[in-house]
Amino acid sequence: MISLVLVRHAKSDWGDASLDDHDRPLNERGRRDAPVMAARLAATGFRPEAIVSSTALRARSTAGAFGAEFDAEVSLDPELYGASPRTLLAAAAASGASSVIVVAHDPGMTVLADRLSDGGIAHMPTCAVATFTWNEQDWDVASALEPDAWTIDTPR
Repeated sequence: MISLVLVRHAKSDWGDASLDDHDRPLNERGRRDAPVMAARLAATGFRPEAIVSSTALRARSTAGAFGAEFDAEVSLDPELYGASPRTLLAAAAASGASSVIVVAHDPGMTVLADRLSDGGIAHMPTCAVATFTWNEQDWDVASALEPDAWTIDTPR
């Protein structure tokens, strides 16, 4: 079985206009939501073999909360910053894992989630967790098919 979890980074802080977008940290709500959403995912029984994240500070921090919950290392991929849906899916497949968490940004996350859910996920709010599963063993086969199941969980 192939399992993909898309996590949009938690709420970021816009308080310091001098910061480059890549360097924006999480705000208070984001620091609160990320570990809560990681624990909720863990409560479903999901266990990632890999966690890959954008290099942006807000994504790295969100991924760190998931890594801590699952006692898993986070791999950073600079290609995930502003990535297209195709790049996001390719990064999951390239991880070599059959169960992977990808932490990145909109609009790519929402577009991919919308496509994989056949329009069922029209928006991925910050720190949303969308899961997709395929009854396949190969990413090439799975990525060419609609998932067999999907879910969406949001912090609110």
